Amino acid sequence: MSFPAQATLLVINPSGNKQKVALTCLPFTIGRQADSNLVLRDNRASRQHARLLQEGADYWVEDLNSRHGVLVNGTRIQQRHRLRNGDEIEFGVLDSYKVIFTLEEAELQKLIDQIGSTTQARSGAPANLGKLRALVEVARTVQSALSTQAVLAAVVDAALTVTGAQRGFLLLTTDGDLEISVARDQNGGTLATSELRVPTKLIWKALGERREMLWMNFDPKVTWQGDRETAALPLRSVVCVPLVHVRPGSNEDTMVLDTRADTVGVLYLESRLGATALSAGDRELLQTLAIEASTILENARLLEQDRLRQKMDEELKIAREIQRSLMPRKLPASGWFRAAAASLPSHQVGGDYCDVQQIAAETWAFVVADVSGKGVSSALLASLLQGAFLAGGNAATRMDTLMTQVNHFLVERTEGEKYATLFCGVLSRDGRLRWSNAGHCPPLLLRKTGEILELQATSMPLGLLAEAEYFVEEWQLSPGDKIVVYTDGVSEAQDAGGQYFEVRRIRQVLQETSGMGCEQTIQTLIQTVESFTEDTPQGDDITAVAMEYAPE
Repeated sequence: MSFPAQATLLVINPSGNKQKVALTCLPFTIGRQADSNLVLRDNRASRQHARLLQEGADYWVEDLNSRHGVLVNGTRIQQRHRLRNGDEIEFGVLDSYKVIFTLEEAELQKLIDQIGSTTQARSGAPANLGKLRALVEVARTVQSALSTQAVLAAVVDAALTVTGAQRGFLLLTTDGDLEISVARDQNGGTLATSELRVPTKLIWKALGERREMLWMNFDPKVTWQGDRETAALPLRSVVCVPLVHVRPGSNEDTMVLDTRADTVGVLYLESRLGATALSAGDRELLQTLAIEASTILENARLLEQDRLRQKMDEELKIAREIQRSLMPRKLPASGWFRAAAASLPSHQVGGDYCDVQQIAAETWAFVVADVSGKGVSSALLASLLQGAFLAGGNAATRMDTLMTQVNHFLVERTEGEKYATLFCGVLSRDGRLRWSNAGHCPPLLLRKTGEILELQATSMPLGLLAEAEYFVEEWQLSPGDKIVVYTDGVSEAQDAGGQYFEVRRIRQVLQETSGMGCEQTIQTLIQTVESFTEDTPQGDDITAVAMEYAPE
């Protein structure tokens, strides 16, 4: 009997949890980047660390110039390596993720051969042909079924074949009791849950009192004393096999689990016609089935976790789209007022926001804000701030009045749980700059003479106190003066050693680009930050805006 080959990955995360991932799309990318096919949630992994390829019947793993490299079976590969069944892939760090490459055809055939040889040696092939067929059917179902329930039903059917019992039930623990998940008869039919006449509390009690992790005694004559209704049931034999949490590693690791805490259910088999006599081989096969069922349940739990993670990733993707939409799409590159902006998103979603708008024929307004916290809520609040300033950002509205109104709105809506630092300004053609700094990083003003000035905070952040006052400063710019406004993601960007980029490096970039335009200044600043941080993940977005007063 042969099966089509299907390449899969057994992914083991740093906590030891396992997840089975089928290679349904190739190339299959692996890395820290959110859109990777397999996301490595480890800051030491590269954004694009490795990928898997298929050429003909062969599978290859390729290192994408990662920082720590790719190891196959403990040896670092040089660019690419052909994979064989069972190869262990690591990503340069011993206590990080591990991936085991498997070809299902090879693993399945190995299982069939092992079961076949064991069955023939112990009891003779003819007598156990039905048992072998049942176990092979379980293996086939595990490989092809999309439903966890279908696989568990196959496990119960196989257990009925092995024991010769009439009815089988698979029960799962829930809130200190057992709940029926699968109920089957010896002909493969589905039973009503009411067909289990034995109280689940008795099975639960026996589960907790058992001495062996993967086996339990459930003798009707002993267990049901004092329960006359249950004792009167026409049962000749009962077989119970516990289901347990499957620990990463070998079966020996599973054997040391805590009896009650690590029990996830029980495989219950009963017969009313005759007693069931189990050989040592049958008992071993039942335990194998129980471990298989336990593994299926664990995979289902991990799959649910993965679905929740995917849902969270989708929400973060929406938040990133919100952030991207907040960036101005077109900025003036010529004329008396010029501007350029850039933003590097972090692995988290923050609340950075910047905008540049022409609010009158001879007047431009600009604003840069950073909402506290991370996630979708911060991105939405940044979007709200944009709406408020777009609605009120005209020449007729006084800047201090507008900021006071926005502050009251935030205090009422967030009750002080969210706040935003913000720098905003209005520049007229005559060089008159009116600005206000609500607790934001002090922007840098580079004079044509080479002098660098800081535009210090004039008031506290928005959204903290309803009675806060906001003051406006007025400065006169000279032709060639340049302003760089940035968020703290720039000054607090960190390298691999934990050192900060700091304001002094921003000053240095401004001095080096003093004769350049806004676009070159921003590009140089972002490139300098990226060179400083290398591949180190950042906890905050990096956003900067450069503006230049350049009258003819």
